[in-house]
Amino acid sequence: MSSQAIITTNFQFPNQSSVYHGKVREVYTIGEDLLVMVATDRLSAFDVVMPKGIPYKGQILNQIATKMMKATEDLVPNWLIATPDPNVAIGHLCEPFKVEMVIRGYLSGHAAREYNAGKRVICGVAMPEGLKENDKFPKPIITPATKAEMGAHDEDISREDILRRGIVSEEDYSILESYTRKLFQRGTEIASSRGLILVDTKYEFGKTKDGKIVLIDEIHTPDSSRYFYADGYQERQDSGESQKQLSKEFVRQWLISHGFQGLEGQNLPEMTDAYISEISNRYIELYENITGEHFIKADLNNIHERIHNNVVKYLNQN
Repeated sequence: MSSQAIITTNFQFPNQSSVYHGKVREVYTIGEDLLVMVATDRLSAFDVVMPKGIPYKGQILNQIATKMMKATEDLVPNWLIATPDPNVAIGHLCEPFKVEMVIRGYLSGHAAREYNAGKRVICGVAMPEGLKENDKFPKPIITPATKAEMGAHDEDISREDILRRGIVSEEDYSILESYTRKLFQRGTEIASSRGLILVDTKYEFGKTKDGKIVLIDEIHTPDSSRYFYADGYQERQDSGESQKQLSKEFVRQWLISHGFQGLEGQNLPEMTDAYISEISNRYIELYENITGEHFIKADLNNIHERIHNNVVKYLNQN
């Protein structure tokens, strides 16, 4: 089944000027003002890209992100113009800010690991005493991360350091903070309507050529966000049980159970076709829970040709 996944691309689109290969997305620059973002089926965990792709994963991430962009565009402007193919988003070329705006409503993941190690400040933000893992914060906290170069880990950074080092101006950073809180509030409301809790997420922003700050990349996907099931959340907290998660955490846990956490000297365990099929089905489940809609599988035959033809058709018509 993994042979039907789209792992790499090497398109030549009309007026193409450059291409960037990210961990999961491949970004083609068209002329001086358009980006074609192709969501591949690559799977990244612990900052390592797995050797086999997950069928439909790219389509799922792309379609969740574009739906969430449309559901928040009244609050925050975004880069998106069109989605001519299930795996493709086309939008405005932007200069990305070199920080990721991470916002956390609950003590989970990285924040919980820091807290359990005895730290009470993360990214310059104080965390209250007396919390246990997966408890809700009194109010959401913003814990930015620097955008790492390829192959490196993103690093925590405080608002003060961002401003002191001139990574973002104070005026722009105030807008990023405001947009981040608005998006998280809307994401929380959307999740609640689906019986979910939006635990934490990250947003990325860029500037258009005319200087407007816009939301870019993905938003509220299971790769960029952590969700809990709302039903039974408090009971699980009270009894000290793990929370039921809706994210790619299940892949990380599988890797950990097979002795891999992305550390030097560790070997990637092989994912069988049966396990890849299971991951694909889990991503479909994620899609349907997050969007409340039935997932319609795109045709996987000649997927490269399909994407190429759909993008070229759009570019020629516009």
